[in-house]
Amino acid sequence: MKIKYSEQALSDLKSFNQTDRQLIVNKIHYLRDNFTALAQSKKVTELKGTRFAGQYRFIVARKIRVLFRVQNNVMILLVLRVGLRKNAYEQ
Repeated sequence: MKIKYSEQALSDLKSFNQTDRQLIVNKIHYLRDNFTALAQSKKVTELKGTRFAGQYRFIVARKIRVLFRVQNNVMILLVLRVGLRKNAYEQ
């Protein structure tokens, strides 16, 4: 599975310090490598509601969330947003 980042996700990543950025990127790679197992856990859940249809959230740390979509035809993990829990769902 390949990983692609949206422009918004790259901008979001820049708002974190270097240590947090490295943690987030490592966790995204972990998600890519273990997607099937994580999809069955509470770490990854599909977001409900029309605004987030077909999108998932991944808990990176206690307060950090990654919003993403999996595009099945090419198996691309498209990272849409990265942010603190209280701000990640805003658009």
